[in-house]
Amino acid sequence: MVKILLNGEEREVVASNLTALIEEIGLDGRKIAVEKNLEIVPRSTYLATQIANGDRLEIVHFVGGG
Repeated sequence: MVKILLNGEEREVVASNLTALIEEIGLDGRKIAVEKNLEIVPRSTYLATQIANGDRLEIVHFVGGG
């Protein structure tokens, strides 16, 4: 388990990279943006981006409408 701060809340997760985290929390990876430790993470690097204890992540998802 890894302790992270996700959208301002402490959370323990089993994911070791961003792709696994997105799946673990049930989001569609095509409709989100991720910031890790104050830096935007390009979608193409989610799989290679490791998660470590103490990381601060902000995940926002896009909602369509009109």
